[in-house]
Amino acid sequence: MGTDFAPRYYQIEQALRSRIAEHRPHDPLPSETALCEEFGVSRMTARAAVQRLVTEGLVYRVSGRGTFVAEPPTHRRVESLVRFSEEMRRQGRTPSSRLISAGTRAALPEEVNRLRLPGSARIAQTRVVEICRVRLADRVPTALERAVFPEALSALLDVDFTTASMHEALAGLGRIPTRGHSSIRAATAGEVEADLLAVAPGSALLVEERLILDQDDRPLELTESRYAGDRYALDVAFEVDS
Repeated sequence: MGTDFAPRYYQIEQALRSRIAEHRPHDPLPSETALCEEFGVSRMTARAAVQRLVTEGLVYRVSGRGTFVAEPPTHRRVESLVRFSEEMRRQGRTPSSRLISAGTRAALPEEVNRLRLPGSARIAQTRVVEICRVRLADRVPTALERAVFPEALSALLDVDFTTASMHEALAGLGRIPTRGHSSIRAATAGEVEADLLAVAPGSALLVEERLILDQDDRPLELTESRYAGDRYALDVAFEVDS
């Protein structure tokens, strides 16, 4: 999926991600000046691209020396919006997906409200796109993901999500996943979930529900991910109140 509609900082960010995947920890990356010359952008744009990678822990800066590839984390940081496929690759694992279902359906009242869909007075006529996948790492089922989008993004149904990135596909449609909010809770696997995740019924699951907004702060994606509890973990950064 192309990124013709993506902001310049996003294009630089994606180019740097590809280079990071080919580098070893502590290898140097191009300076902001070099990025400005290579991509024909301002220093502010180059800095914004690098800062997003710093925030995700993919790179680090050393004052007076430059930017370097960081050691890959083993867990996901809760405060970072990181794609599953990207997260697995930086852990040295191979991501893939198994499509369970994809199509449009009538929106639920909560989806109409949280995605700010039109026609809330006639919810039965409001539709959404729903894509369900099992996410795998090194061919091991790790998460069961159900993602819901406004019907205006029905072009997503033409994408092969067994290998393609959902967020890159969204960027290609001019909607850049930018920020969001998640809630996390515990659950146990029912018969269907246990079968899809290859775990025993009653096994512990980590359930994350998140709402993602685009570059214009418009609701973009409402997703529930159910992770096998013994195959996934979250790191939490916090401050202690005095």
